[in-house]
Amino acid sequence: MLRHRLITVLTFNDGTLFRTKLFEPDYRYTHNFVDSWLVDEIVMLDVTRKEGDNRAFLDVVTQFAHDCFVPLAVGGGIRTLDDVRKFMTVGGDKVVVNSGAVERPRLISEIAEAYGTQCVVLSIDARQTDGGGYEVYSACGRNATGMDPADWAKQGEDRGAGEIMITSIERDGSLQGYDLDLCRRVADAVSVPVLVLGGAGSWKHFVEGVEEGGASAVCTQNIYHFTENSILSAKKFLAERGVPVRL
Repeated sequence: MLRHRLITVLTFNDGTLFRTKLFEPDYRYTHNFVDSWLVDEIVMLDVTRKEGDNRAFLDVVTQFAHDCFVPLAVGGGIRTLDDVRKFMTVGGDKVVVNSGAVERPRLISEIAEAYGTQCVVLSIDARQTDGGGYEVYSACGRNATGMDPADWAKQGEDRGAGEIMITSIERDGSLQGYDLDLCRRVADAVSVPVLVLGGAGSWKHFVEGVEEGGASAVCTQNIYHFTENSILSAKKFLAERGVPVRL
């Protein structure tokens, strides 16, 4: 039986852990406790807007990976195999690609060929359009691409992406629930696992992400970063409602 994953997403601005809202740093955390025994996976993303050296983030990943007991996916500014190699060398199990793949789709294939499809997570950030559809945005939600998220997800899968992470920009930090229509469109377009992010504010939203959105994994930045028991509570909530999870 396929078990659905609960994933913690950690976003860093210039090496400092922040919560984001509408893709802008919103709240700085003062300590970095994450229960890496109960959560199924952790995603670390560098959302620093300024160009240049990412040494601060690389140092954070290195320190975190040393004590991490679950799969660790790392992303932010990945544009070459050299960038991938840096993160894999310090302890990353997967890499998350977004703008780099939009700019040069061949990057997905290069990573898959070098490390395997299981190592490539294609992250897609999307906004609703006036016509009721969705459009992919790159560069931390600043640049419209003209691409449809479902079409881009399918292209990513064809090029070797092993997973798709779909994020609603409007829902980021809202705690109002995932954009289930967006998630379902992407999930229906691909056969690889889909991770949904952006808007979770309760355990009920996790259930909706799986049952209505078709997600294989539900992600959040804000609910259970730093409380020891809440991840277990979330898993028990899902299990009681018939959603298979790893307890």
